[in-house]
Amino acid sequence: MLMVLSLGGSILAKNLDSDRFLKYANVLRDISKKHTLLVVTGGGEAARNYIGAARAMGADEVTCDYIGIEITRLNARLLIAALGPDAYPEIPTNYLEASKAINSGKVVVMGGVTPGQTTDAVAAILAEYLRADLLTIATSIDGVYSSDPNCDPSAVKYDIISPEKLISIVMAIEMKAGSKSPVDPVAAKIIERCKLDALVMDARDPALLGEILGGEAAKKSPVSCGTWITARK
Repeated sequence: MLMVLSLGGSILAKNLDSDRFLKYANVLRDISKKHTLLVVTGGGEAARNYIGAARAMGADEVTCDYIGIEITRLNARLLIAALGPDAYPEIPTNYLEASKAINSGKVVVMGGVTPGQTTDAVAAILAEYLRADLLTIATSIDGVYSSDPNCDPSAVKYDIISPEKLISIVMAIEMKAGSKSPVDPVAAKIIERCKLDALVMDARDPALLGEILGGEAAKKSPVSCGTWITARK
């Protein structure tokens, strides 16, 4: 299988713990033995801190986006270091470079690409461009809920939903002040338009990521740690 993984900076680079990078690297190394794997790293707290400082100095939003992209690429560089010889040594800066890098047989790791796109959106576009078998959004939330569970205690978690249902949920959550969706609207729209099979899962435990994705085929039955998004009946 060809897999694209969006690995959130909040779980990968929290406190810049080197042991955490190594644990994820070990899991990704094992997954890559059975699947072709591309990883898009997020920026996490470091990106938010840098962007906050830039805004305080009066920087425009495009400049802030570029700063965030640089931080995602620093996280990508750290993950490449953790993977060692199992990683493709360069960080693709666009989708064409990424498509060429997968021919290396190595784990390909990249960060952001262009202003205005989250790393989830980058991963979704990359999955569409490469016709990936699976897009996984690894985050700190255990799936897609009917509303933001941090704001609504009555929110219901879904095991499996359609891309169309994902769009309606994401747009409703994004419209409410203070709420945050586990999938950003651009990524959700890409998933819908190309009918991607996608998994949104809690990957704070690297071992769980390996358990779900590390077999001959990803476990596409409902899982407690995530939500499957599929157009298949």
